[in-house]
Amino acid sequence: MAMIKIDGKDYDTDHLSDQSKAQLVNLRFVDTELDRLQAQIAVLQTARQVYVRALKDALGSDAPVPAANAN
Repeated sequence: MAMIKIDGKDYDTDHLSDQSKAQLVNLRFVDTELDRLQAQIAVLQTARQVYVRALKDALGSDAPVPAANAN
């Protein structure tokens, strides 16, 4: 007997209809995917910060190009 709470109400999963059980499986899948994608976003944001730092370091060794004068 597993209990879940939805909108403040407790439900015994053993007594859910087949349709409700299917929707619960769908919901758990989506929640798992959201967690996975949020973790992936965190990894990508960290990598982006490293690349920005590396770019700034690389730009520091390059001579700046003078801006064109528009007269």
